Amino acid sequence: MASRVANDIALKYDPKNHVLQYCMASNISGVIGSAVAAGALISFLG
Repeated sequence: MASRVANDIALKYDPKNHVLQYCMASNISGVIGSAVAAGALISFLG
């Protein structure tokens, strides 16, 4: 959802500015980082 909001804001200032791909890349890297951290935490506790 945050990537769509960032894309909408970018399009409001410049209609030719499409940054959805770059926003989605940062969101996906955050999800992957969270999954790695959760796996490490589970391996330490389990």
